[in-house]
Amino acid sequence: MALRRSLAMAAAVAVITPVALFTATPAFAAESSPDRIQNQPTYAELQKAAADAKKAYEDAVTAKEEGLKKLEATLDALESETHPLRAATITADKAAKEAADARTAAEKAVADAEAELEAAGSDTEKAEAEQALATAEAALADAEKAKKEADAEAKEAQTALDDARVAAFSEYSKVQDTPEKAKKAKDAAEKALAAAEECVREKGLTSLAVGLPSEVAAGTTVEFTLRVTNGTERTLTVDPLVFVHGEDERIGEKSALKVEWSNGAGWQSLSGDGPRHIAHIDTMKPGEQSDVKLRMTVDSAAPASDAFALFASDASDAYNPCVLGPMKRYDFALLPAGSETDPAGEAKPTEPGKDDDKRPDAATPGKDTGGKSPQGGASQQTSRTTTGTGTGGNLAETGASTPIAPIAAASALTAALGVGAVFAVRRRKASGNA
Repeated sequence: MALRRSLAMAAAVAVITPVALFTATPAFAAESSPDRIQNQPTYAELQKAAADAKKAYEDAVTAKEEGLKKLEATLDALESETHPLRAATITADKAAKEAADARTAAEKAVADAEAELEAAGSDTEKAEAEQALATAEAALADAEKAKKEADAEAKEAQTALDDARVAAFSEYSKVQDTPEKAKKAKDAAEKALAAAEECVREKGLTSLAVGLPSEVAAGTTVEFTLRVTNGTERTLTVDPLVFVHGEDERIGEKSALKVEWSNGAGWQSLSGDGPRHIAHIDTMKPGEQSDVKLRMTVDSAAPASDAFALFASDASDAYNPCVLGPMKRYDFALLPAGSETDPAGEAKPTEPGKDDDKRPDAATPGKDTGGKSPQGGASQQTSRTTTGTGTGGNLAETGASTPIAPIAAASALTAALGVGAVFAVRRRKASGNA
């Protein structure tokens, strides 16, 4: 979350004009109703479900692979002459063949006896032929009985062998289709988790500057407050986001502005070239406020120029790891050393798209807009109002600036692509959040 918003802010700075930073983009999901939030599983539950479904799928794939190996091994074993079932079929088949050959021989003996009887001339020859025929017919009956018994034993042995093959296939069938079913469950769990990871916008999570002067003279130090208000119905973990920059300064160059923040335990430098998360708030209940002290020192040699500050809050809750509050821009003037400033003048937040309609070429990507890269026309604007009232509140108890990835790459990308690059960078970083 920290890297996504930080990189997006740096990309916005690269093209100077801030309008796109205040627009809603397809990268972020719409705000969730309290009822829907309360009825949905928590992010931790979705993570566990996805992890469990992934493991179940992996186990199913492993079980199928092992089941296939077992099937192949069983079939190979059943084909071996040393396997008891296979050996039994071989023995029974041999016996059945011998019985069949014996019956064939008995049938031939009967036929020969019948022929001799027919050829007998005397009564003695006929009597002997009849006796031989009776003996041959009895042997044939015994041979047929033996063949039936041998055939039955051979069939029984073959059935036992076939049943073993069927049992092996039946055992494999139990795991054959489980990977496909497990994958569907895994995909559904991962889809639910991905939906939960989409950034949710919460207009009630506001970050407003209180007491930031509209004019600051070089060589002076001013103090002001960043007031974070949880005007949502969520209990949030919040990371306020701050970026202060001179309009004429480039990312990577030494800034004339030194900004520090305090959570009540000393001042910490807002170091680095890009936006920083400060004063981490571990638990912020609905309606709570937290004030972070900021002070800015302007180098005494700083020339007169314009500057601006960007404030927002990135958060998470039990249901979404990415909850984004609206971003606000505050413009102020840097005056030469010794200049008088208006003590009552206070910088005001820029409303979303406030100045966009005043630039006739803003809606036309790639056209010259007086040295500023266009950030999208009025048709791209979606109002994102900011609310926050009251004074007081407690200092954030803990926090430290969060390191971010190199900003130069995002800046170069934005400068090269022009209009819409902020959306592209933010959308791409949002998709990589976990």
